[in-house]
Amino acid sequence: MCVLFLLQLALGHGARRLHVSAAFSAKAKVSMSRFEPASYINYEKMQSNVDIVRKRLNRPLTLSEKIVYGHLDDPHNQDIDRGRTYLRLRPDRVAMQDATAQMAMLQFISSGLPKVAVPSTIHCDHLIEAQTGGPKDLARAKEVNQEVYNFLASAGAKYGVGFWKPGSGIIHQIILENYAYPGVMLIGTDSHTPNGGGLGGICIGVGGADAVDVMAGIPWELKCPKVIGVKLTGRLSGWTSPKDVILKVAGILTVKGGTGAIVEYHGPGVDSISCTVYFLSFCSGMATICNMGAEIGATTSVFPYNSRMKSYLEKTGRGEIAAVADEFADLLVPDQGCEYDEVIELNLDELKPHINGPFTPDLAHPVSEIGAVAKKSGWPLEVKVGLIGSCTNSSYEDMGRAASLAKQALDKGLKCKAQFTVTPGSEQIRATIERDGYSKILSDVGGVVLANACGPCIGQWDRRDVKKGEKNTIVTSFNRNFTARNDANPATHAFVTSPEIVTALAIAGTLNFNPETDYLTASNGEKFKLLPPDGDELPAKDFDPGQDTYQHPPADGTSLKVDVSPQSNRLQLLEPFDKWNGHDLEDLQVLIKVKGKCTTDHISAAGPWLKFRGHLDNISNNMLIGAVNIENDAVNKIKNQLTGEYAGVPDVARHYKANGLSWVVVGDDNYGEGSSREHAALEPRHLGGRVIIVKSFARIHETNLKKQGLLPLTFTNPSDYDKIRPDDKISIRGLKNFTPGTPLTAVVKHSDGSKDTMELNHTFNETQIQWFQAGSALNRMKELQH
Repeated sequence: MCVLFLLQLALGHGARRLHVSAAFSAKAKVSMSRFEPASYINYEKMQSNVDIVRKRLNRPLTLSEKIVYGHLDDPHNQDIDRGRTYLRLRPDRVAMQDATAQMAMLQFISSGLPKVAVPSTIHCDHLIEAQTGGPKDLARAKEVNQEVYNFLASAGAKYGVGFWKPGSGIIHQIILENYAYPGVMLIGTDSHTPNGGGLGGICIGVGGADAVDVMAGIPWELKCPKVIGVKLTGRLSGWTSPKDVILKVAGILTVKGGTGAIVEYHGPGVDSISCTVYFLSFCSGMATICNMGAEIGATTSVFPYNSRMKSYLEKTGRGEIAAVADEFADLLVPDQGCEYDEVIELNLDELKPHINGPFTPDLAHPVSEIGAVAKKSGWPLEVKVGLIGSCTNSSYEDMGRAASLAKQALDKGLKCKAQFTVTPGSEQIRATIERDGYSKILSDVGGVVLANACGPCIGQWDRRDVKKGEKNTIVTSFNRNFTARNDANPATHAFVTSPEIVTALAIAGTLNFNPETDYLTASNGEKFKLLPPDGDELPAKDFDPGQDTYQHPPADGTSLKVDVSPQSNRLQLLEPFDKWNGHDLEDLQVLIKVKGKCTTDHISAAGPWLKFRGHLDNISNNMLIGAVNIENDAVNKIKNQLTGEYAGVPDVARHYKANGLSWVVVGDDNYGEGSSREHAALEPRHLGGRVIIVKSFARIHETNLKKQGLLPLTFTNPSDYDKIRPDDKISIRGLKNFTPGTPLTAVVKHSDGSKDTMELNHTFNETQIQWFQAGSALNRMKELQH
């Protein structure tokens, strides 16, 4: 029987039992991590906040609400209305990956503050390009990125931020192994920060400016999330994996179905999953599901505290945290009778292996049908490359299950027909799978073990087996498959699935292979079927930590210096953006009217551009170069309305800025979905943009735009999108009386002399309006210091 179930029988749901509180009060304080022994978990404060809010609302609370409201700055007076009000919160900690940490730390330096107010870490995982294999790729990255790594290490030391060196692993796996715990509220400058929900935390992806707020000790704002409940029944078995849960949910909700909501998994399927040794394991499965919640636009995702989480905490040296979580177990599960804004029911007994894509992570197909769909759609059947790993699926269990299939193939004299790459999630995972023989099996079947980093998942892949523009298929255990994301080739058809399905398809070499029913041919001509994969949830010999890759910040870093060379092409100190002049915005030129999907990859591409993440002017040369211009269906080709000539989007924007012409972007639905990268907001602001008008926004991007002093606005009538022409000029009226909930007005002037007037909605609150008026949230922070 589950530990969780026993605890619930003993403790019940709802208000905590007084004898538990009294029993715990005699215990020593428990540190949040071994790296911050003086920063303690404060379940008592969280419980007090929850009790206050539950009494005020007079209803049972979901787990999401308990953790979120448990971190309120003012639980007595906070206005709480799911989907409407803005909450002021006190997160426990901050985590930043190296690509986004550069801008976050540059902004923190600009704030003038001496040290971070909450535990914070930097993780070097995004700048390591996959080329030949782990050791060589890592060595090359250290050389190429030395200036950036030195900046991040020195900035971390000066301002009290822990620094995980290149080779440590992917930020989200490091967080699971060291920092996530049940009930934590963690914000991270990466959209897949929700990975930590697999260990029962509310972990939210944000832009760097949001991270600066938290690091500065300022209450952090979040629109009160709705809560989508996913009720799980039944049990996973056979070829079906945790990845299939989120692939199915993505197919149901689509890439924007979770916007503004936390997805909370619950129901008997969670308990049965957690209580069986087979599936779903502690967080190699639950974290995978939460990780890919970013692909449905969710604020974050979370699972209730259970015995698998307890086992993992103990296995990773955090038994004291598990013990105190046991004491507060009823705080870490939903109240009985709580209500969700929407409920999806999923019977795990009936769930089949899935593969999603191409070009979008919500195009869901059962593996049994993908071959026929590919033939009908004209997608290449040959699998050129299979890639396993990434922050989504790189746990010990993931690697073990893939290795179990590789071993079956090797025993029959087979190797992968496709190229095959393996990305360990962390140095601890790499060392452990090497010790336990998984690495050798995966290499023997044809795999190349890459560095402990993001690599191909975020476009850091020096792929040379196909030419750009050559139509081909790859299958990955990653999370995203937007056009050109992995290899910069828009003709690559990328599919996301589980590591075990990737491995099976790489062995078979074709999409037209269903491992549940189809046979392979052994080297001796014998026909055989792969048996369902298996793998230990946790290593029997405990984890091998591998090399020590962590740099502690000194107790006092005030005397340290952080140098940024004015001649650097990688790093650039920030200059404050200009303040609002107090008037309406008149005659903004439409820079581009974007057609269809426009993710943050389209707005600010990754891959080779990652090297400029600390240099705003240089990286602005990639602004909107992936967006489709509705005028000509071309990419990075727009008309300069001042010269009449066509040029790249950044070039035209720079020309407008140089001539004092401010501009506006017009976009479609779910604009800015995908990554948390705030460069997609910084670049338009830097190059003279003032307003982004779309049918709807992705959550993180909308907030990032507000933080940088831009106006993200939505059409009250979505069909007004069709009225705007690529050569229009737009005036925004009503800014002198800019107030929450009051729409603004756009006057659209056409080149033929006619006009259209349309209403535009916004989601600004009073604080965010002050960001706009000050020119940015950072400017406003500085104003408040004086």
